[in-house]
Amino acid sequence: MTAAPSPAPRAFEALRVPGFKAFVGTFMLTMMADNIEHVISYWVVFQKFHSAALGGFAVVSHWLPYLLFSVAVGALNDRVDSRRLIQLGAVIFLCVSLGWGYFFVTDTLKMWHAMVLLVLHGCAGVFWVTSSQMLLYDIVGPASLTSAVRLNATARYLGVLVGPGVGSLIMRGIGPKYGIFLNAAFYLPIIVWLIGAPYGRHFRGAAEGAKRAVRGIADIVQTVRDVRGVPALVPMILLAGAASFFVGNSYQAQMPNFATDLGHGEPGASYTMLLGVDAAGALCAGFLLESGHGFAKVQTSSALGLAAFWASALAGFALTRSYPVALGLLFVAGFCELSFSSMTQTIVQMTAPLPIRGRVLGLFNMSAAGLRTFSGITVGVMGSVATVHTSLAVSASVFVLVTLGLYLVSRKRAASA
Repeated sequence: MTAAPSPAPRAFEALRVPGFKAFVGTFMLTMMADNIEHVISYWVVFQKFHSAALGGFAVVSHWLPYLLFSVAVGALNDRVDSRRLIQLGAVIFLCVSLGWGYFFVTDTLKMWHAMVLLVLHGCAGVFWVTSSQMLLYDIVGPASLTSAVRLNATARYLGVLVGPGVGSLIMRGIGPKYGIFLNAAFYLPIIVWLIGAPYGRHFRGAAEGAKRAVRGIADIVQTVRDVRGVPALVPMILLAGAASFFVGNSYQAQMPNFATDLGHGEPGASYTMLLGVDAAGALCAGFLLESGHGFAKVQTSSALGLAAFWASALAGFALTRSYPVALGLLFVAGFCELSFSSMTQTIVQMTAPLPIRGRVLGLFNMSAAGLRTFSGITVGVMGSVATVHTSLAVSASVFVLVTLGLYLVSRKRAASA
């Protein structure tokens, strides 16, 4: 007897899962608040100190905690309720916003105050992002995981897209001193919802893994050894790390330069359009994929191919001097980035061994987010030696070669299996 064919995936399938709407809604609100805080705090700090070094520190402090602590936070998720770790991250976010507000109102902000708050903000992100990925799997399960990861990635882009606009409106409406206090309130929904949200390993009856101690670097080394035995995990973690190291989102920080060099109308409007079309491409990919128009299977080769297209589009963007062509290439880049990044995370989620799922997700985030600490060097510092056009084109081209190497190694492993 032949088995009945599995039902085709339904459009926006994860939204039919109880609890996912609240999860993705509070996630997007938190991402929006994160970006509003950047808009307000970076503006005030720049006006007060006019320090390029502090601006660079802001980038490093945002991503370095992911490099240092992601695996440790993942290990905590293997032992501690993920809801409480997400709440801890949100509470730190909230306290940082309140801290900025205190220093703004009293006009007592010093550079070391700003540095401490920026570091705490980065640490909050590690608790929130890694633990949210853990809870996401517990809410939707493997059947709706692909849809959930895509929708969550789309919500992230919506938060990134909406946050700066809302932050600007708040600054114009009530000013940065009191606007930052309003922003603190945006973290409350996720904190309140998770107090009694009935989700987590213990609610779905999953067996607990071995109670391994959280051991810092030793944990990272052991987790690397563990994932080597799961063929699908290795290329995806390496792919995410290479994308972060060579390109990351550093080109977005260089958008004012690109907008000026492209010379299309007023630089401020050109800059806004370039950022907006990149996010629009990502949103289009999320909604198109979720509406049932799948154009690639969730598999290693598809993720590698889409990543190569992403980098190729960015290399073309770096080299073109045509503003319309630049807009088109950035749209393609945004489309491919959401597609391959959500696919990569789905594969990692689906293949991570349950007893060490938190550590594996932590290792993935260490690679995918932590290595962005260095993308400012590969694109930004190289750009000061040559030009940002050359540095982005070279970095993106090297990444394409890396994806080709990962593809060849994956095919060789599959052939020998």
